[in-house]
Amino acid sequence: MSSFTAPPRPSTPVRGRSPFALPETRWAAAALALFLAGLAADLLGGPAWLWWALYLGCYVAGGWEPALAGLRELRARRLDVDLLMVVAALGAASIGQVLDGALLIVIFATSGALEALATARTEDSVRGLLELAPETATRLTGDGEETVPAADLEVGDLVLVRPGERLTADGTVESGGSEVDQSTITGEPLPVDKAPGDEVFAGTLNGTGALRIRVGRRAEDSVVARISALVEQASRTKARTQLFIEKIEQRYAIGMVAATIAVFALPLLWGASAEESLLRAMTFMIVASPCAVVLATMPPLLAAIANAGRHGVLVKSAVALERLGSTTRVAFDKTGTLTRGAPELAELRPVPGLDADGLLRLAAAAEQPSEHPLARAVVRAARDRGLHLPPAHDFAAQPGRGVSARVDGELVRVGSPAALVPEGHPVAHELERRGHTAVVVVRDGHVAGVLGITDQVRREAAPAVAAVTTLTGTAPVLLTGDNHAAAARLAGAVGIADVRAGLLPADKVSAVGELEAAGRRVAVVGDGINDAPALAAAHAGIAMGGAGSDLTLRAADAIVVRDDLTAVPAALALARRARRVVTANLVIAGSFIAGLVLWDLLGTLPLPLGVAGHEGSTVLVGLNGLRLLGGRAWRKASAVVR
Repeated sequence: MSSFTAPPRPSTPVRGRSPFALPETRWAAAALALFLAGLAADLLGGPAWLWWALYLGCYVAGGWEPALAGLRELRARRLDVDLLMVVAALGAASIGQVLDGALLIVIFATSGALEALATARTEDSVRGLLELAPETATRLTGDGEETVPAADLEVGDLVLVRPGERLTADGTVESGGSEVDQSTITGEPLPVDKAPGDEVFAGTLNGTGALRIRVGRRAEDSVVARISALVEQASRTKARTQLFIEKIEQRYAIGMVAATIAVFALPLLWGASAEESLLRAMTFMIVASPCAVVLATMPPLLAAIANAGRHGVLVKSAVALERLGSTTRVAFDKTGTLTRGAPELAELRPVPGLDADGLLRLAAAAEQPSEHPLARAVVRAARDRGLHLPPAHDFAAQPGRGVSARVDGELVRVGSPAALVPEGHPVAHELERRGHTAVVVVRDGHVAGVLGITDQVRREAAPAVAAVTTLTGTAPVLLTGDNHAAAARLAGAVGIADVRAGLLPADKVSAVGELEAAGRRVAVVGDGINDAPALAAAHAGIAMGGAGSDLTLRAADAIVVRDDLTAVPAALALARRARRVVTANLVIAGSFIAGLVLWDLLGTLPLPLGVAGHEGSTVLVGLNGLRLLGGRAWRKASAVVR
């Protein structure tokens, strides 16, 4: 158990099949069966050759693999503690304690099997994403439909997804309507209604309607594929604590061999028998092995990664999880992070003689044919109010200036104040000072009113900011490229006092550097390509949105796939708890080793008790770490958001 290494990746999920699918489990079971048979033959007075043979068979079944791995390490001039455990068992047999040595092998093999099974299940709970997308798709052609491998779909293909089927590709709904269960990708608990124009993801589950989907990404570029690739890194990357343990393991093992020789030789000089000295030395070698210390780190970190992944937060590595857990200050981007990046109508300021609905009706009617985001916000607001919009004639759009159209015979122009009112307008200036985007409506050459449009603040933004403040003990900072008025208005709404606005990407990196120079470990939360440099420069980077750019995904340490900002403090809380579990495990492991070594040196520690104490502590820290796999751990982490 010199390192927490993943077993061969199962071809099918471990969960739902027999644990004996793993070779470690089969060899451990064989060792246990041979041990029990030898013990029965021994206790029932059978011939010595029989129970000796059964015990030695137990040695072979449970010890051949770690012994072979240890010899390979020895050939590379590295001393492996697994080999020392096998040597200790053989040493016990050499002095007639074959039962004790066999018991050591059984417990050693059993704890190794439990470790392999726990690791496989941890990996499987994350890698379930790989099996979400179906292997085949129904592609629509001019002659009908055909079944093709999903990997062969090209961007622009039209595919049919029938009720109850999983979606085969990322894309956009071309026609049809249905509700889609996106919980496996976004973590949303309820199905989401999908209509033409809506984005959908491979691996999600269609509901009761049929959907025709225009493929937007090839299979290898889909959200689920990119997420799965990131998840693969989590099981391969080791945390700094684990790497530190492995770094000192060689020195520890050499020191342990030297100490074992001393424990054997010194009592001989004082007149002790060779058998007694050898038994004490073998017991010392067993209880001093740092198996539990090595196992204390990776299981809780991988378990936390798996749990977060099931709830829509993909952490790229154990190192990244450690960084999240040690964060002392959080920096938020504005647009797309604290806001949804979608404009909404905030204010209507009509001129005297025209009411608010009348102003909105004019503006929305003229904007109906436009595809501009601000135009869509105006039209959406009018429909939400139930306003009847007359048709627009002679529509024309002028990029950067606005649109014009004839509504009820009147020429209506909607656009920026600079284009439509060059001399300026006091209401537009007031709205802009308050952080709104001002849109002027002109009817037959006269200003009819001004609209104030703003970005939609996430409803969960304020609770998330408060939770982050509670977790880190320091209020977050807002880093944005938007103007200071808009940034200050948003910051006031969500509870952030430290606002740094008008920042270019390089400026955000500088701001992060300043915060970290002041002794803070900064986690940056952002969503766009412009946030990628800051995400990469920060102590930890968190990207909002699993469908973000490849650059942002590469720069981030964690990705919030579900569209919920409260996942950020929940992930931070889970990471902090994982760090606490690692610390507790190291204390448990160190205490067991110290206690057993002192007992062996100062008293008489029975070999079976030493074996049980050593392997028991190893299993204990492993199981303690796996507590973070359960749903209760995520619920407890999410409870920080009130």
